[in-house]
Amino acid sequence: MPLDPEALVNESVQIASLPSIFYEIDSAVEDPESSFSEIAQIISRDVALSARLLKIVNSSFFGFSSRIETITHAITIVGLAQLRDLVLATTVVSQFRGVPQEVVNMERFWSHSIACGLAARIIAIYRREPNAERYYVKGILHDVGRLILFLNLPDKMKEAFSLYENDGGLLYEAERKVLGFDHSEVGGALIQTWNLPPTLQETVRYHHNPSKAPQDPTSASIIHLADIIAHAMQLGTSGERWVPPLDAKVWGKINLPSHLIGSIVDQVDRQFVEASQMFQAS
Repeated sequence: MPLDPEALVNESVQIASLPSIFYEIDSAVEDPESSFSEIAQIISRDVALSARLLKIVNSSFFGFSSRIETITHAITIVGLAQLRDLVLATTVVSQFRGVPQEVVNMERFWSHSIACGLAARIIAIYRREPNAERYYVKGILHDVGRLILFLNLPDKMKEAFSLYENDGGLLYEAERKVLGFDHSEVGGALIQTWNLPPTLQETVRYHHNPSKAPQDPTSASIIHLADIIAHAMQLGTSGERWVPPLDAKVWGKINLPSHLIGSIVDQVDRQFVEASQMFQAS
């Protein structure tokens, strides 16, 4: 039977659905009748989630001058959509906590994802994109399909790694040669299964080929550039040893002055350790 990204995701029973509390929060955020206090009550039912969120909003990630003590205050200051996206990021990291270390080094995997998310958020801020936290989440999730491949097809991934190491090139190219598809397609299928926004699915699906994204190539381009920055900084790895090439059309799409790259790298470097501790301890 031919391999298929959607079938792979459906075989991952534990991972194919997010915890119910995320969907409760998401539904409440989308309901115009929901109050801040009602949403705060839902979040507060999960003590660990509440603690993680308060730790994040009180970090240098946001840089608020006064301490935020309650979830209701956090919603007021950060915003509903932004807090919902932070819930998603921490939930996804927790979802894959049981992956064996012999399959993949999860600390290094999430380190790369977090670095990509930080870079994407900073790029989005420079571009004055609405809800820059959404780009942080996109960065966190961009390689999540590779975890499905590591878990469900370890032998095929060993074959892809062998091809990658012997023939050169890039790991996602080796995945395509061995499997007929790569981790970005699996990640897109997973995002769809989780019933997350189509723009998020598209960004994950096309982060290696942003110019092919049919609806929002700019978003895919931001993650594409952020991924390259994270690789160049050598902050963790999802398996790729080399820095992927920059899509020639990305600069025109992002319209970001090249002199800002140094500033982006500096900011990622300053925020990385604290962000890693917050999310990987969750």
